[in-house]
Amino acid sequence: MEPAAFVKPTIEYAQLWPVFLVFGVACVGVLLEAFLPRGRRAVPQLALAVAGLVAALIGTVVVASRSGVLPGGQARGRITAEGSIAVDGPTLFFWGLILVFALGGALLFAERRLDGGVSAFSGQAAALPGSDAERRTQHLEQTEVFPLLMFAVGGMLLFPASNDLLMMFVALEVLSLPLYLLCGLARRRRLLSQEAAMKYFLLGAFSSAFFLYGVALVYGFSGTMTFAGIDQAVRNDAGNRVLLLLGIGLLSVGLLFKVGAVPFQSWTPDVYQGAPTAVTAFMSAGTKIAAFGAILRLYYVAFGADPSMWQPMLWIVAIASMVVGAVLAVVQTDVKRMLAYSSIAHTGFLLTGVLGAQSLTDLAPGQVTSVQAVLFYLATYGCAMLGAFALVSLVRDASGEASSTARWVGLGRRSPLVAGVFAFFLLSMAGIPLTAGFVGKWAVFTVALSAGAWPVVVVAIGSSIVAVFFYVRQIRLMFFTEPVGEVATVTRPSALTSATIAVGLAGTVVLGLVPGPVLDLAAHAGQFIR
Repeated sequence: MEPAAFVKPTIEYAQLWPVFLVFGVACVGVLLEAFLPRGRRAVPQLALAVAGLVAALIGTVVVASRSGVLPGGQARGRITAEGSIAVDGPTLFFWGLILVFALGGALLFAERRLDGGVSAFSGQAAALPGSDAERRTQHLEQTEVFPLLMFAVGGMLLFPASNDLLMMFVALEVLSLPLYLLCGLARRRRLLSQEAAMKYFLLGAFSSAFFLYGVALVYGFSGTMTFAGIDQAVRNDAGNRVLLLLGIGLLSVGLLFKVGAVPFQSWTPDVYQGAPTAVTAFMSAGTKIAAFGAILRLYYVAFGADPSMWQPMLWIVAIASMVVGAVLAVVQTDVKRMLAYSSIAHTGFLLTGVLGAQSLTDLAPGQVTSVQAVLFYLATYGCAMLGAFALVSLVRDASGEASSTARWVGLGRRSPLVAGVFAFFLLSMAGIPLTAGFVGKWAVFTVALSAGAWPVVVVAIGSSIVAVFFYVRQIRLMFFTEPVGEVATVTRPSALTSATIAVGLAGTVVLGLVPGPVLDLAAHAGQFIR
C-alpha cells in the first residue's frame, strides 16, 4: 500500500495576520529580554507591546471591512488554516474587544508611579519572599511581563476563532500558561501572589485534562475533530450518544472553569485577590471574553443541532453561578474579592444569554439573538471591570495597595472623583438604568425569555436585586460612613492608568446612553459559520 501523498497546507495570511502579528511581537519581546540591558528594557517593551496591539486592532478592522462585517457590507466568514480557524463576524468582534482591553492591560502593566518609581511586579520572580535575594532585587524592573501578556493575548485571539477541538485546546493552553506566571509576580504580598498562582495553575491543569478527555470522547463518537464534522455526526446519529454526552460534559468543565462558573469558581476570588491588580484587570476582561467566544462556537456550531444535550446543564450552572456569586459577594470584606464574586454572578448572567435563540429565523423581527446579546454584554462587562480594578490599584495605605473595605470608609470625601467613578462602575455592574450594565442585562434576559428559559431569568432578576445590596453598601461606605482608625488615600497615577480608567468610563457611559451602534455592529457580525 502506497503512503498518502503529502499535501502542502494552505494558510490564508490575509485573514490571520493580526494574530500572527501579536505572536510575532511576543517573540520579539523575548529577544529584547535576552539582548537589552535590564535597565533599558522597560520603554522598548512597552512601546513594542502597545504598537503591536494597536497594529493588530487596525488589522482586525481592515479584515472586518474586507469580510463585510462592518455596517454597510455583507457579512461573510471564511474557514482558514486547513479548516482549523474560522474568521467570521463574531470572531472579529471578539478580536476587537480582546485587543482593546489588552491595550488597557498593557498600560496598567507599565504603571510606575504608584509604587515609588517601580512596577507592581516582583524584580525577581524566583526569589523567596523575605529572602536576601528578594531584598537585593526589590528595585529591579520586571519587563518580561509584556511578552507574557502578548502570548496570552495571542491565545485569547485563537480561542474564539478555533474551528476544531485540537486548535481550541492549543489556544486554551497558550492563553492560560502566561496567566499562571503573571499571577505569581506581585511585588508586594508575595506569598499571597504565589499562592494564587499555584492554585490557578493546579486547578487549570485539572480543567485542561478534563477538556482533553472530552476531546477524546467526542472524537470517539464523531470520528473527526472539526466542528462541522461533529455537527454532521450529531445530526446523523440518533442512537447511542453516551460518548457524546460524556464528551460534552468534560469539554464544558474546561470551558466553564475559564469563565469562573459554579462549581468551578473556587480559584476566582483567591486569584483575583492575590494576583497583581493590573493582571487581575486584564484577566477579568480578556479571559472571560475569549472563553465565552469559545463556548458560543462550541455549543452553537459543533453541538447546535441538538441543544437539548447541553441546555439543561447550562440552566443549572447559570442559576448556581448567579446565586453563589451574589450571595457570597454580600459577606466579603475585601474589594477585590467582592469584585471576584461579582464576576462569578456576571458569568451566570452571560450563560443566561447563551440559552437564547441562536439565529434571527427563530425570533420575531426586531429581537436580538444570543450572539448579539452576549457580545454586547461582554463589551459592557469588560469596560466596567477593567476600570474598576484600575481604580482599586490607586487606593493605598502605608503597606501598599489597600483592598480591605475598612480602608475605603470615607473615600468619597478624601477623593470624590475616584470614589464617584468607582461608584459609577458599580452601578453599571448592578444594572441600574442609564448605564451600560442595564442594557446588557436587558439584552441577555430578553433572549433567554424568548427561548422559554423564564425560570433562569427569574433567578437572574433575584440575583440582580441581591447584587444591588452589596454594590450600594460599598457606595454608602465610601460616601456616607464616618472613618474609624486608619484609612487609605488615593495615589495620583500616571497618564497610563488614567487613560485606561478614562476609556473604561467612556465605554460604560456611551454603551449605556447610546447602545444602538454597538448592538447594530454585533447584529451585523452575523452568526458563526460552519
